[in-house]
Amino acid sequence: MALQAGDTFGRYELVSWLGRGGMAETWRAQLVGDAGVTKPVLIKKVLPEYADDEAFISMFINEARISATLSHGNIAQVFDFGRVEGEYFLAMEFVDGQPLHRVLKRAMKQGMSALPIPVAVFIAMEMCRGLHYAHSRTDNNGRPLGIVHRDISPDNVLLGYEGQVKIVDFGIAKAQLIRGFKTAPGVVKGKYLFFSPEQARGEDVDARTDVWATGVVLYELLCGKLPVEGPPPAVMMRIGRGEFAAPKVLRPDLPDALNEILLRALAPTRDMRFESSHEFGDALAGFLYSNFPRFSAMTVAHLLRSLFKAELSQEGRELAVPQSFLEEMSAWRSPPPTGAPRKRSSPAPGEPRASRIETQPSGSETPAPIQEAPRQFFYPLALATLVGIGGSWWLLSNANAPEVQPLPLSARSIPQPVREMPATPPAVTPPPPSPPPATASPTATAVSARPPTVGDFLLKLRGFIGQQDFNSARLVANDCVAQYPEAPQCYLFLSVIEARFRNLQASADHYEAFIRLTPEGDPHRSRIMELLYSSDFDPNPFDVVLLLAQMTEEPSATASPASAASGRSDGDWSKLFHKKAAELNRRRPSEDALGPARMCVLLDPQNAECHLILGDSYDRSYKRKQSREHYLRFLTLAPENHPARARVSDMTE
Repeated sequence: MALQAGDTFGRYELVSWLGRGGMAETWRAQLVGDAGVTKPVLIKKVLPEYADDEAFISMFINEARISATLSHGNIAQVFDFGRVEGEYFLAMEFVDGQPLHRVLKRAMKQGMSALPIPVAVFIAMEMCRGLHYAHSRTDNNGRPLGIVHRDISPDNVLLGYEGQVKIVDFGIAKAQLIRGFKTAPGVVKGKYLFFSPEQARGEDVDARTDVWATGVVLYELLCGKLPVEGPPPAVMMRIGRGEFAAPKVLRPDLPDALNEILLRALAPTRDMRFESSHEFGDALAGFLYSNFPRFSAMTVAHLLRSLFKAELSQEGRELAVPQSFLEEMSAWRSPPPTGAPRKRSSPAPGEPRASRIETQPSGSETPAPIQEAPRQFFYPLALATLVGIGGSWWLLSNANAPEVQPLPLSARSIPQPVREMPATPPAVTPPPPSPPPATASPTATAVSARPPTVGDFLLKLRGFIGQQDFNSARLVANDCVAQYPEAPQCYLFLSVIEARFRNLQASADHYEAFIRLTPEGDPHRSRIMELLYSSDFDPNPFDVVLLLAQMTEEPSATASPASAASGRSDGDWSKLFHKKAAELNRRRPSEDALGPARMCVLLDPQNAECHLILGDSYDRSYKRKQSREHYLRFLTLAPENHPARARVSDMTE
């Protein structure tokens, strides 16, 4: 018999039916205690027809197990779990409000193109706080539980009429505390429009997967549409490539600082994103309270009360909304200013533009304070100089090197720098006039059709970097690597550009490729290693420019012994990088030690200590698969009486 309002359901009295979604239905209810004491709750009950669906019941129990461990102001708390007449249910905190997707839909229906900037940022910031709490939960022994929501979307965020922001539905969350929990290889779970690239590929997920999904939610709140829409195959392909419009393209009034924060959250590669929801939320909080210092949750409350005034009236409720807020809300319905076209500004250091995005000129803005003004001002010039000097160095130092044969170019064409006419001619000496074009001939046509050389790629890089277009510069550097996979200079330039995006792990990958392709004893190779060692794998671009300038003056074939960066062997460098990794692990346990630990293994792959420190570094970064790989290699190489053998053996079982 179907349940009705007023029925008793275990210890609960059903008040009203709220809705049905997929395999479960929800009821507003109240817990009835002694002496007439009641507590409002939400009952989520499995529908009778799915009571025997083992996969769904397992997911439902998974939600109960995870949610029961969570108690945070931005997560709807679960109070009870059980069965009534064979039907599973959850009793959770009742949030008096509306789901976020309904709020956005209602706002747009009432004339807004999207949510107001401070409201959207506040909601995402509160989501980050709840997610970070879940991500950082530990068991009684202090070991991380490894909780990842995996299904963050506006459907699973509730807004309260008092301004609360609550995350719900941990039904497909991943957690190490669930014994035997495992997603089959290649199986993806969640709403595909909010998938991260790694989630779309069916790979293991971590907290940065939820960072991506939160970024997609914020993008939709700010722009009124998702970054990518369409059928699943097309969406997943574009997501994996980072092919979507920058939010500022769709919303020209968006401040550059917020645009860059959002693009970092939506970086296709995990290492390019914020390391945690806490870091993402902290960046949003810095933006919000720098630009809207008096913003509070009551603005969200007033917005909901205004948007759903009719529903509240039907319930006989009149929640106050100040007249000043109603006037402000009218202004929000006006179309945002488009601004005068101008060139996009460069991201500040530490705020990379991470996606292959479509950009267009943006409006004027008030620049945020910059702490490292000199470095910020000269950064594009320094990187452009790096490309120019680097090209000269390789033309000089590799003049007698074996010719590198290009691979066939992919179908994708190499981007061409956009040449703009400046408003005021720059104060530089113009280049000599080009000779008049010669009459085209079959020979000339054949020459023009040749594959681009490494020098051609470097010239394109210099053009893009001079325009501060690092997205296109990255594409060109990647094409250089793709066509000349044996040319170390391509990897060197790509590593520098990835460092510009703060993608330090990818940068380290390309530095490693540079090292592999440059012979031991080459002063250029040794100097790069010395620079990486002295800078903890985050070199100042000015140091790189100076280093390459010295290389240009002293090609490798003629470099003096005194200039060969102390003349250290690979074994010497391996010991130094091991020492650096151990020092970084002691000083600030994080991914910072991965770079030197990886270099230790690269330079001395038979050294058990290098594999041990790399295994420890991966373990501290919760990268269990990589950690186990190097721990097992350590056990193979280390002597039987090594003091760490017992510990490592336990960790690999």
